[in-house]
Amino acid sequence: GVKFSHDPGTLRRSSPPAAMPPEKRPLSDSMTGLLTGQDLTAAVRAAVDGVEAIDVHTHLFPGQHGSLLLWGVDDMLTYHYLVSEMFMVAPGDLTHEAFFAMPKSQQADLVWKHLFLERTPLSEAQLGVLTTLQKLGLCDELRRKDLPAIREFFARQDPLQHTDKVFKLAKLRYVIMTNIPFDPTEAACWVKPDARIDPVRQEFADADRVVSQSFCASRFKTALRIDPLLKGDWGAICSSLAERGLPQTIEGAKTFLRAWAQIYNPEYMMASTPADFVYGDADTPRQPGWPTATKLIDEVMVTVAEEMGLPLVVKIGAKRGMNPALNPCGGGDGVCIADVGPLEELCRKCPRVKFLATFLSRVNQHEVCVLAQKFRNLHIYGCWWYCNNPSMIQEITRMRVEMLGTAFTAQHSDARVLDQLIYKWDHSRRVIADALVDQYALLASRGWPITEQDVLRDVKRLFGGSYEEFMAKDLSDGGRAGEQASAVAASAVPPPPLPPSSGDAKRARSRFALARNTQRFCAPGTFGCGCC
Repeated sequence: GVKFSHDPGTLRRSSPPAAMPPEKRPLSDSMTGLLTGQDLTAAVRAAVDGVEAIDVHTHLFPGQHGSLLLWGVDDMLTYHYLVSEMFMVAPGDLTHEAFFAMPKSQQADLVWKHLFLERTPLSEAQLGVLTTLQKLGLCDELRRKDLPAIREFFARQDPLQHTDKVFKLAKLRYVIMTNIPFDPTEAACWVKPDARIDPVRQEFADADRVVSQSFCASRFKTALRIDPLLKGDWGAICSSLAERGLPQTIEGAKTFLRAWAQIYNPEYMMASTPADFVYGDADTPRQPGWPTATKLIDEVMVTVAEEMGLPLVVKIGAKRGMNPALNPCGGGDGVCIADVGPLEELCRKCPRVKFLATFLSRVNQHEVCVLAQKFRNLHIYGCWWYCNNPSMIQEITRMRVEMLGTAFTAQHSDARVLDQLIYKWDHSRRVIADALVDQYALLASRGWPITEQDVLRDVKRLFGGSYEEFMAKDLSDGGRAGEQASAVAASAVPPPPLPPSSGDAKRARSRFALARNTQRFCAPGTFGCGCC
C-alpha cells in the first residue's frame, strides 16, 4: 500500500523500504529446526512418550522361571497395595488369616468387590489396574466390569508372547531383575538344590550342576541381592554358607558372593537397609558373637564389589514388618525417614566403588539430591514404592532436574507383576513430561536454542542413558585422590559419640542415628559450626 509521511510543509508519498536480500533475512524457527512454544511442548511430550526406557529395578522374572513370574489379573488384584487398601474398607469379620488362606482367585474376587464394585477405583493402584487392562484392549470388559471375562482373556495368553506384548506396550529396552541367592526357591532356577561351591576355585563345583538358562538375557538382566549383609543377619548368611559347603567365616561369605556373581553375571549387587541401619563405630552385632553389619559391608560387600567391578545399589527407608498381619502378601512394610549419613560415609570412604541409591521417604529426597551433587560415585534413581505416585514423581523429578540436570535416572517401576509395567511406565511418562515441558519452556525463555535432537538426547538420558553412562564410568584414578581427601577429612572431624552402653540395643541404634543425622550438619568448634 501507499504510505504518507508528514513534512513541515506538506504531505508526500513515500516509497516502501527495499526488500532485504534473502541471504540476510533472519531465519524463522521452522527453518532453523529450533523449537519454541507449542512445537517445543509437543516435541518434549513425543520424546518422553516414545523413548525406550531401562527399568533399573524390578522384581520380575522371565517366563522360563515358572511360578516366579507373576502375571494376569489375579496377580494384579492381589498385589500388596490393593490388599492393604481392601482391608481398610472390608468388614471387620474378614480376618487376615482367613483371607490369606483363600485361593488367589477368591482373594482377587474380594478385592474386586470392595475396591472396584462397591467403591469408585480412585487410588493410584486401582487406576493402575484399569490403565493396564485398557492398554491390553479390554475396554468392553471394563465397561461391563466383567472380571470373569477379563480372566478368560489372560487364560488364553501364552506367558512368553504376553511378556513380549507387555514390553512393547511399556516401551522398555530391558528390565533388571532381583536375584536372591539366599532364597532356595529362586536359587533353584540357577543351580540344583544340592550344588556346592568349591572353596578353592570359588565357583560352583560342577558345571553340569548349573541349571542352563534359555530366557532372553538382553531383556531380563540380573542383580545380586544381598540384604542379610546390610541387616547384619549372620544367622541367615551362615545357613546359606552351610548349604553350599562353605566355612561359616568372612572368607566363606566372600567366596559365596564371588561364586554367585559368576552364576548371575549381575549388573550390580544390591540391598535394602533395615530401619535401624547404622554404619560405623556405633554399629553393634545383632546377636553376641556375630559380626556387625559394618564389618560385613567393609570386609565382604565392598571388597567383592571392588575386586569384581560391581556397583552397589542401596535402597533406604523401608520399615519392615510394620503390620505383620499383611506380610503374606508383602504388604506389611512401611516407610521411615532414613539417616543419609551411612551413604555419605560409604561414598567418601570408597571413592572407587560406584553407588546407586533410592530413598523411600519423600522427606529424604532433597538431602540425597545434594549428596549426589557432591559425590561423583553416586547416582540416584527412580521414585521407589510409596513415592511411586504421580504427584510425588512430578515433584521429585522437578527438584532433581533443577539440581542435577540430566545426571540421574528418572524412574524405575519396582514391579512385581509383569503387567504392572504397563501402567507404571504410562503414568510416570505423563507426569515426567509435565515437569520437563515447564523446564524446557523456562530454558527457551532465556534465549537458549533447543532442537529436537537436544530433547531426544536429554530424555534418553533420563530414561536409562544416564544409568548406562554412570555404569560405564571409570573411577579407578579419581578414586585414589578421593581416598586421600577422605583420610584428611576423617582426621579433621571427630567421630560421633558411641551410643549408651546400657538399655535396649534397638533404641540405642535409633538414638544414635538421630544424633548423627543432626551432628553431621553442625560440628561446633572454636568459631562455631560456620553454617548456623
